[in-house]
Amino acid sequence: MTGLVPLAISISLLAGVATWIFLSVGTILIWAAFVAWACYFHSGADGPSLRSTVVCNIFGVVCAWIAAIVILAIPLAESLTLPLWGGIVVAVTVGAYTIMASIPALSSIPATTYGYACTFAFLLQTPDKLNLEALFSATLDNALIVVIISMVIGALFGFATSKFTAVLTQSE
Repeated sequence: MTGLVPLAISISLLAGVATWIFLSVGTILIWAAFVAWACYFHSGADGPSLRSTVVCNIFGVVCAWIAAIVILAIPLAESLTLPLWGGIVVAVTVGAYTIMASIPALSSIPATTYGYACTFAFLLQTPDKLNLEALFSATLDNALIVVIISMVIGALFGFATSKFTAVLTQSE
């Protein structure tokens, strides 16, 4: 097979399998997995891309998790208003992870941003998880845990997609 057909077959079959698994489990985030899956492909769809996607997605999740803790734990929101305090914390953490991209292992700013964004997407869509108790829990209520698990699985599905596509391409 040639062209986009092998990719279309492998990605559609694996996307169906991933959706079935994620919806069956019910606590991991299919949308975060798809973000990491896409990140793997836009990063080059090879071994170094998998490493970069996983490391930088996780780094972004950690940065957002820290930002959420700072926003909640330091009561400046009361004197500055939450939007202003949140904006300051986000500005500082995004600036910090951008500077950290000078470290080769953390060099994919887009992959870091995807992890950061997925973390806040989770926290803002599930406001009952946006509290210090949840952020420090050892459960899937903790954004640090559930977003990282979801994104790592998504990156692995991306890797599996590229391998399956290669098999289909060679099967002529």
